[in-house]
Amino acid sequence: MKYLIIGNGVAGTAAAANIRKLDRDGEITVLTDEATPFYSRIRLIEYLAGEANEKDIVIYKEEWYEKNNIRLLLNIFVAGIDKDKKEVITSKGEKFGYDKLLIATGSYSFVPPVPGAGKKGVFTLRTIKDADEIIGYAKGVKKVLLIGGGVLGLEAGNALRKRGLEITVAEFFPRLLPRQMDPEGAGILRTQLERMGFTFYLGARSKEITGDERATGLVLEDGTRIACDLIIVSAGVRPCAGLGKRLGLAVDRGLPVNDRMETGIKDVYAAGDLIEHRGMLYGIWPAAQKQGETAGTNMAGGNAVYEGTTMSNVLKVVGIDLAAAGDIDAEGKYESIIREDREKFIYKKMVIKDDVLSGCILYGDISGYRKILRAIDDKKDVSGIKKAIAGWDLSVL
Repeated sequence: MKYLIIGNGVAGTAAAANIRKLDRDGEITVLTDEATPFYSRIRLIEYLAGEANEKDIVIYKEEWYEKNNIRLLLNIFVAGIDKDKKEVITSKGEKFGYDKLLIATGSYSFVPPVPGAGKKGVFTLRTIKDADEIIGYAKGVKKVLLIGGGVLGLEAGNALRKRGLEITVAEFFPRLLPRQMDPEGAGILRTQLERMGFTFYLGARSKEITGDERATGLVLEDGTRIACDLIIVSAGVRPCAGLGKRLGLAVDRGLPVNDRMETGIKDVYAAGDLIEHRGMLYGIWPAAQKQGETAGTNMAGGNAVYEGTTMSNVLKVVGIDLAAAGDIDAEGKYESIIREDREKFIYKKMVIKDDVLSGCILYGDISGYRKILRAIDDKKDVSGIKKAIAGWDLSVL
């Protein structure tokens, strides 16, 4: 049996590992357009800060592929797939045959159509190559502007702050971390970051990136001008679903798959950031890993079903612990139990919807998170224990 995997991120790698568990003899080939074996995108921030080198962030080194008899081919750009001949064609015209194919091409950084976005000094951060280009350009510059106040943007800003650069953030939403924080928690986060030296423009709409060949600043829609030497755009990601489109598959927000990670074409599977499952795009590591495991199991003849993943993140934002899961109820529509300590920059929230624990935010102190997440996953009825959890007694969960 010939297994071919396009993409060497967490989904593709998890699939390869699971195939090998069930099929000890099948031929597994992994194609990636990157120059480095499977590495942690989460740890790219440490790499950017100069706190880790490439070897530190590589998760599976060449020895792992050799041990598991997995053929890894780096710097391979896939141009198309011939579903009738069951062949993958590279940009150099090379052809790789397959019996089972997994598309795990992940996602790419979205750059809004802001005039001037193509100038030198404007970057995104998704790969080691991106990080190397930022590090190289940052030598000799002083002011960095982040367009986007999400987790990656703040982390990238903090990494460069550690290199001695001044950091300014322009965020379209009226608060930081709109996916993980409600207004109250985001306010505490902002205060803490400002004390660290960050400058913020919230509710900021980008109009134009200034400069001749090189970016020298950003003009906002309200006329505000922000001077800078380097810009990192952190405006979210989009699925790399081009191969699916070229196969004739109907791609909406992502590439649709069923619970077995099968696409609409026989023997072609998909997993990771590029897929849409039951109307959901996840874009988080735990989901991509589980999807890859499911795809690999089924490709090798097993019978696995993916039923979704609770949207949860355990993060470090500029070195501070943050965990968020489920419905964080940013609009304040539901019952919530909140504990905060603004002096210590701690914010905790549990959301209760129809007597069921449905979401949480833990910032500055994430103790008890696993217990809370399990209760959210179990849709735990808390009607009889509200008094206890109001006192943050998590032993009752």
